[in-house]
Amino acid sequence: MNLGYNKKLIKFFLTSLILFLLIGRSFSIEPNIFIQSTVNRASAALSESFTKEEKIRKLKNIAKETVDINGIGLYTIGKHRKSMTDKEKSEYLFLFEKYFLKTFSDRLSEYTNPKVSVNDSQKLNENYTIVSSILVATKERTEIKIDWRVYTNDPQNPLIRDLIIEGLSLARTQREEFNSIIRSNNGDINSLFNSLRKFINN
Repeated sequence: MNLGYNKKLIKFFLTSLILFLLIGRSFSIEPNIFIQSTVNRASAALSESFTKEEKIRKLKNIAKETVDINGIGLYTIGKHRKSMTDKEKSEYLFLFEKYFLKTFSDRLSEYTNPKVSVNDSQKLNENYTIVSSILVATKERTEIKIDWRVYTNDPQNPLIRDLIIEGLSLARTQREEFNSIIRSNNGDINSLFNSLRKFINN
């Protein structure tokens, strides 16, 4: 086989690979497949072969890729964002991301290979789909129903906006908690910032 033929073969292979990647990225991702893939990744990250620190790092990376952290943060701050300056919003979103990732990874890192089974999905509108699943029961816990609120404005890049566990919305619960902190401190947004910093640094 001569050198010229090899070069043509390599060029053809690279061109085909690029086209494949571009075409592949143009397809939408079904929300139920997206959620099952995400929970499978999380389950793999929680393998007993990893240390707690490794699990936390892997879980944080998964969350950054699959969760709309800014979207949840803006929802969670609620009506207060209307009175916040751009600087305060920027500070809040920075703190919220660190808070969210710490909460998410710390809680999940205690599990070992949790099995989540995705059942079905219900398209609410062009922007949102609810994906239903269950955390499979073990000897230590009963079966838990989990619904995932998936933001599908960009079908190629769906993102998780909320978890509803046994009917309880985590985003709404967090919103109520943040609002309570601000309200009990005479509407001072800095009281929330201080609470977030304290949690992050503990």
